[in-house]
Amino acid sequence: MSGKLLNTVAMGLALALGATQVSAETLNWARAGDSLTLDPHAQNEGPTHTLAHQIYEPLLQRDMTGQIIPALATGWEALEDNPNVWRFTLREGVKFHNGNDFTADDVVYSMERAMMPTSAMKELLTSVKEVRKVDDLTVDFETNGPNPLLVNNLTNLFIMDSDWTEENDIGAPQDIANGETTFAASNTNGTGAFVLDSRAVDEKTVLKQNPDYWGMDEFPMEVTEIVYTPIQSAATRVAALLSGEVDFIQDVPVQDLKRVDEADGLKVVKAAQNRVIFFGMNTAADDIESDDVEGKNPFADVRVRRAMNMAINRDAIQRVVMRGQSDPTNVIMPPFVNGWTEELNAVQPGGIEAAQKMMEEAGYADGFTATLDCPNDRYVNDEAICQAVVGMLGRIGITVNLDSKPKAQHFPLIQNKTTDFYMLGWGVPTFDSHYIFNFLVHTTTDDRGSWNNTGFSDADVDAMIVSLESETDLDARDATIADIWAAVQEAQIYLPVHNQVLNWGMKDGIDFDVQPEDQPHFKFMTFN
Repeated sequence: MSGKLLNTVAMGLALALGATQVSAETLNWARAGDSLTLDPHAQNEGPTHTLAHQIYEPLLQRDMTGQIIPALATGWEALEDNPNVWRFTLREGVKFHNGNDFTADDVVYSMERAMMPTSAMKELLTSVKEVRKVDDLTVDFETNGPNPLLVNNLTNLFIMDSDWTEENDIGAPQDIANGETTFAASNTNGTGAFVLDSRAVDEKTVLKQNPDYWGMDEFPMEVTEIVYTPIQSAATRVAALLSGEVDFIQDVPVQDLKRVDEADGLKVVKAAQNRVIFFGMNTAADDIESDDVEGKNPFADVRVRRAMNMAINRDAIQRVVMRGQSDPTNVIMPPFVNGWTEELNAVQPGGIEAAQKMMEEAGYADGFTATLDCPNDRYVNDEAICQAVVGMLGRIGITVNLDSKPKAQHFPLIQNKTTDFYMLGWGVPTFDSHYIFNFLVHTTTDDRGSWNNTGFSDADVDAMIVSLESETDLDARDATIADIWAAVQEAQIYLPVHNQVLNWGMKDGIDFDVQPEDQPHFKFMTFN
């Protein structure tokens, strides 16, 4: 080869490498807690879904504004000749990361898997009678009566490769609540924009851009590598952003917002989140072990629950604990959700004196002792909120022993119903009250009420919840929703605190709006 040709080749190689270096972007991303599993049907939890969305895909997804857009389905309609059937047209030419073709068989398989007893997603499919293949690129969902909102339920239901899943003996979702570990918990094979490269739980997960992604020309796809590092310590997380070790953090601590926003080369992007923070109580047991009252359960008395609700000073939590970064509420439903009203949201007048009087009426003038289970790496200032509430309940005679732990240990307490008093946050990906009712209010059965640790059970309310899945008269449906909320509020089975406000911290060179579900889809991220 001549020297001139060698120089030409070298120059071309250098230009090619240079172009790659300019366009290739590694995103160093951090947040407080890790994904709980890589099995896409095993846990219904925000950070778990966030990581899954980079690797797996649903039929439909919500974009960065919260609007539903096509994903693995390109079209959908309720059939005119049978309103109980929704037909989905699937995207052609899609391949899983291992090269297998995506077909209708994978959709049917994944939906049936998501309806299994160990699935945390089964409540989203309670109206579904059957999912069946029409042809390789067409799938029908038949529901028990017309369900006008079925599409809203599909945005976090991920599609798995049926062949790969069977080959690896992971046909049933991982049973996280009982400590099961499976191949799907640490291995993936999706159709998404990024491929799993390596994973060390609670340490670091590396994803690489999928070169064969069907959406390469439909999304910016400027991120070519993601390095995801959970950093539980707020101070350490902020320090990593300030020093340049990470480029993007989802949860800027409220006490550091100004510091980050005013730092050279950084910015904070804010938005209200579709998530409410609240406390739940075991209201059904005749006696509970975590209190000091013999033979009784103080939480079973609605007057005690109302007194506790009165004692929580939400404005003080907003002002002191959250530094203004919260929206106090009286209902476990964010304003984004169908069914929300200003009347339900308005914090009711009460105060310590009224709460003390109600405690006396309930026979607990001298109070009692109880244990509060609280996560310390899931919600914004979760442990600090719990600490504040401990002090507030102490003013009405309730001595609360706070037990804080990572979410990986906290959530099984709720799922296994082994906690009597606990913090929980709830996002509503369907933007409809039915999602809240099906998980948190309906009597616990094989396919509903999996997060209803309160023991609340009302046959009339259950029937109303089920009726929402097939009511096509939207005015009548909204009236039923209002009736259910009236029953929930009257029973005071939960103690609402506030709706979260999101604060994403990032380098100035990143162009990325806050997504209302706290779901950064990095295929949308751009750099300037």
